[in-house]
Amino acid sequence: MISQAIYVAAFVAAIGCGLVAGIFFAFSSFVMPALGRIPQEQGINAMQSINIVVINASFLSLFVGTGVICLALVAGSYVWWESLSGKLLLLASLLYLVGCFGVTRAFNIPLNDALAAARPATPEAAALWAHYLDRWTMWNTVRTVAPTASMVLFVAALLLKP
Repeated sequence: MISQAIYVAAFVAAIGCGLVAGIFFAFSSFVMPALGRIPQEQGINAMQSINIVVINASFLSLFVGTGVICLALVAGSYVWWESLSGKLLLLASLLYLVGCFGVTRAFNIPLNDALAAARPATPEAAALWAHYLDRWTMWNTVRTVAPTASMVLFVAALLLKP
């Protein structure tokens, strides 16, 4: 019974990781480059608005919910520990928690907070915006790669299930 619960959790985590990766991929591949092409004030205003609107039930339940499932799988990976699947579950879970959740907390949120405090039409905002576009997108790309790799590892663990 526990093994079946682990299987279901890993399946749900794989889907969650894929969805989160897709959201972050969109930002790194075309949203941030598009915001960088428009006038600074408009780009800053748009990103400030995105950072407010993203705090909603659908995104947070996906982002945080996947993290909670990964935490449970860290603890539950022992069920399959004797096989490669257990090790893949642990690696996939830790990769999401550190590379996605941890990076968000350590890097993207502080950058968002600095941008939120900016007055978009000021000269100081121009330097902040250039720095923000570069650094935020770089860390967002890390957040894209981490859940993508986690998804692949979860799928591998499921395919190799003992």
